[in-house]
Amino acid sequence: MNNHQLFRFHTITEYHRAAGLPKPAHPLISLVHMDDLNRPLAESSFSLTYDFYSISLKRMKNAKFKYGQQASDFDEGVLFFMSPGQVFGMDIDKGSVMHRPEGWIILIHPDFLWNTSLAKTIKQYEYFNYSVYEALHLSDKEETMLTTIAQNIEQEYHANIDRFSQSVIIAQLELLLTYSERFYQRQFITRKIASHELLTRLEDLLTAYFNSGALAQKGLPSVTYIAENLNISPGYLSGLLKSLTGQNTQQHLHNKLIELAKEKLSTTNLSVSEIAYELGFEHLQSFSKLFKTKTSISPMEFRHSFN
Repeated sequence: MNNHQLFRFHTITEYHRAAGLPKPAHPLISLVHMDDLNRPLAESSFSLTYDFYSISLKRMKNAKFKYGQQASDFDEGVLFFMSPGQVFGMDIDKGSVMHRPEGWIILIHPDFLWNTSLAKTIKQYEYFNYSVYEALHLSDKEETMLTTIAQNIEQEYHANIDRFSQSVIIAQLELLLTYSERFYQRQFITRKIASHELLTRLEDLLTAYFNSGALAQKGLPSVTYIAENLNISPGYLSGLLKSLTGQNTQQHLHNKLIELAKEKLSTTNLSVSEIAYELGFEHLQSFSKLFKTKTSISPMEFRHSFN
């Protein structure tokens, strides 16, 4: 067997078959209990990708899972979210005793959401975008709450299907996602030390970029560039900044740019056009418009206030 394998599942039925589970009771939605898995997908490191959504709560000893370049332990109860096409990886410690995973996975095919309110709103939950980087750590109370909702979903699709079944399941899914959104915001707050360390790294990255002369050559760094250099996703970066500063990444960048512009306007003899060029603006009008939007005065008015 290869050291690292990639498994791709197009349907929920394929996943059930690979895991040694019975055929799913519903082809488009399934709750899988981890202790029911009869067949491990791999004996060592592996990666998974689905053509459907998944919401997972897992514990597993002697293993680490990977989202992008971030690694987390499975020892704690963690919830994570995957959109179709995302990749989840696991590294299992070689030579250690294998322990059965604990927890559950909700698998949701996009077709199940068709013509429901969740078909559009599911993409608005940021954790489906940055879930490949940041898992949600749960308290025992929070874990019990979400597990109860998951069990309600399972009970509903196992019952006799009627015209209310889909609506009831969608309502339960929306409730689970709303609670998860609340818990993610709590996590941003309770992990302030790590968050502020990340913010310090962000400031160092921007300072180095601004001092390198890259602004004149390349303009403002993209959100993707910043996120990649911090080893997090663009969505997580914006969510973190929003919780700490009240601004998204683009707003934060613009404010840093205006602070640099103020410094140059007040301490150098460069013309406004030269400053605009050094800050990466092709047109003076674009710089003046942004400056006035942020400060309510023009660059020249700001400069004159120091004379």
